[in-house]
Amino acid sequence: MASTHTDSAPVGNPQAAGIIYVQGVPTPETRLTLGGAISVSPMAIGTWAWGDSVWGYKPEMFDDIAATWDVLQAESSGINFFDTAEVYGKGESENIIGRLLKKNRQEGKPLPIIATKFIPYPWKWSYPSSLLNALKGSIERLGVDVVDLYQIHGPIHLRSVEVVADALAEAFKLGLVKSVGVSNYSIDQMVRMHAALAKHGIQLASNQVEFSLLRRYPETSGLIAKCHELGVAVLAYSPLGMGRLTGKYTAENPPPSGRRFSNYPMTELTPLLTVIERIAKEHDVPMSAVALNYTIAKGTIPLGGARNPDQARQNVKAFGWRLSDKEVEELDNVALVGDKGVFWQHG
Repeated sequence: MASTHTDSAPVGNPQAAGIIYVQGVPTPETRLTLGGAISVSPMAIGTWAWGDSVWGYKPEMFDDIAATWDVLQAESSGINFFDTAEVYGKGESENIIGRLLKKNRQEGKPLPIIATKFIPYPWKWSYPSSLLNALKGSIERLGVDVVDLYQIHGPIHLRSVEVVADALAEAFKLGLVKSVGVSNYSIDQMVRMHAALAKHGIQLASNQVEFSLLRRYPETSGLIAKCHELGVAVLAYSPLGMGRLTGKYTAENPPPSGRRFSNYPMTELTPLLTVIERIAKEHDVPMSAVALNYTIAKGTIPLGGARNPDQARQNVKAFGWRLSDKEVEELDNVALVGDKGVFWQHG
């Protein structure tokens, strides 16, 4: 098993944080522990595209998704972690995962770890009821009794961090969730949430932020380091730049409109893509595997998207090797830092 690392458990917190990022070579057998409660692979599959029209989803695409799921359920893939949200496809992503979990049960296969998210729109003012009602809806769509990881989707709530923390704690105490996390939180917001949950004896499991070669901001701002200090795992969404880092798109063939995260013109990415392509050839892996391995090397758990079996197999090729320090430095030199947002991306 790969060498892994965690800092000591947060002071004053009765739960050990667990091993939260990979220090050595990520392998299919590597497992990390989030919130002292769930054991996950060093890469997850993000399922925004499963059921959401933003990604052009149509019902007839379900068979491709089911085939992708089957590839990822194979022991050799090493993937046991899927991330969704109530807002993805207005619940359709959760519905799809619910169908796939039912299939696993019928076939006697193990159930993977499922993370989902609560969207705290500003008009959701009543806590904990707003959160608990949404959580129960997610539980019904997923067809489970308890959610493995329940996250606040973004810092857009008008109620204080502490009020939201109390609602998460209530869900935990009711046995509806195994662990809790946040997404898009700044350092200060994350520290406040960590402290508020600790008063309930609960470890903040994760902070999910956009992190990739197109957005190093969580690293350069110190957020990743602070998360590690507090035993909070960093989940990296859009690690492939919404497809821009896979080699699929060029200046002549840009990504479809609507892929708003790290929405840089492809002409600006040529120096970066050239380095990724060269390193991919040297390691005999797809460009996507280089981009994913980079985020793992930086101490995060990437959420790579996969809408078909081929994409799933490409993602898994991020396992079994690790970028050298020199290669990471080369990529750092051509990567983009990005910035935070006013409304959504605080972290």
